Amino acid sequence: MSPGHRYGFGFWSIAVVFLTVIAFSTVPGPLYTLYRERDDFSALVVTIVYAAYSVCAVVSLVLAGHLSDSHGRRRVLVPALLLEIAAAVIFLFWPSLPGLIVARSLTGLGIGAFTSTATAWLGELHAAHRPRATNRRAQVVGTASNMWGFGVGTLLSGALAQWAGHPLTVPYLVFVIVLVVGLLLVLAAPETRAPMSPRARYRPQRVSVPHHVRGRYLAAATGMFVVFAAFGLFTSVAPSYLSGPLHHPSVALAGAVTFVVFTSAVAAQLATSMIGVRRLLTTGIPILLVGLALLVAAVWLPTPSLGGFLIGGVVTGLGGGILFRGTLSTVVTLAPENARAEALAGLFVAGYLGLTIPVIGLGLLMRYSTPQVGLLVFATALALTVIATAPALLCRTGDTDGRTPAPLFSEVSAFPLATALQDGRER
Repeated sequence: MSPGHRYGFGFWSIAVVFLTVIAFSTVPGPLYTLYRERDDFSALVVTIVYAAYSVCAVVSLVLAGHLSDSHGRRRVLVPALLLEIAAAVIFLFWPSLPGLIVARSLTGLGIGAFTSTATAWLGELHAAHRPRATNRRAQVVGTASNMWGFGVGTLLSGALAQWAGHPLTVPYLVFVIVLVVGLLLVLAAPETRAPMSPRARYRPQRVSVPHHVRGRYLAAATGMFVVFAAFGLFTSVAPSYLSGPLHHPSVALAGAVTFVVFTSAVAAQLATSMIGVRRLLTTGIPILLVGLALLVAAVWLPTPSLGGFLIGGVVTGLGGGILFRGTLSTVVTLAPENARAEALAGLFVAGYLGLTIPVIGLGLLMRYSTPQVGLLVFATALALTVIATAPALLCRTGDTDGRTPAPLFSEVSAFPLATALQDGRER
């Protein structure tokens, strides 16, 4: 195989493994209702299990996401994949609550290191395979592998649980096999970053806020918090709404709903790739608000509407995908190049707090009130938060007057702290 073909093979291999690992991270989502029925979990326990994943993911991103720069891509990706395989095995053989928490924690630790490394590796493999081409293909493939993986994982998990029998075993068994195949693909892909010699002294990825634009930066971070919280609804407790107020307990349907939400988010990001920052924000905010309103209306109707909930999910995905790009592009525009990595790290810390705190709050509300009241309070809190921060976020002070910033690979990525940090370090 010629060097060019080897890099092309490596590019698509890492893309497939990337999608597979992200998909595995969402496998438990449609199954939570089955765990609850078996062990009498509360919605709060489900959100705690989910929070273990998101907390460990951000810890891994900050502590290990940058290590492949000095150690090589494969040397970080292989241990990350082994963590995912270990998590799948724990799901299979330790299905009680402690096992779920341990498995989700390992999944988060692996995802953090994997995402950063795989995103950087994809860009380098593409450049080596097509040195004269733009990075557009790498952007599209990175986006699809990243965010679409969230939807593919829930869709496949729900379908296997619904129709393959042994719903709490078969999905994990399938992914053990697929992840092992992915490990072989990673071992076969050509390395693009040789280990540094001597290696730089270890330090965690720095997290900082640009002082001269702190108000607008904090508004962008708040927007990212809201976006992640809205997506967290669909990857954690949405199946509880389908099986509860909406009276549709199918795990296949639960997976399909999440798939549709994330697919709409990917489509929105790709469709707005050439739109300026201000227009992204003024478009994404109202669409997200409408989506949240539709979700609440769907469960508060005299006869709760599955169709309304699906439409609300699609609209929320569209608005969240656009607002995601808008807040990310805002920080890229505001932060100086020598501090971009640190600024983006702070942005995504806010995002992962959004995956954790509001979802736990929703779990508490569902425990002590009705699911309808819980969703109403959750959606209202997100809506008021994004409305309150909109004036600061849309302020033109210190930006480029709405112009699209210089192209950045991470701007169209969907789980993108990795690439953003990589870009900031290399600049």
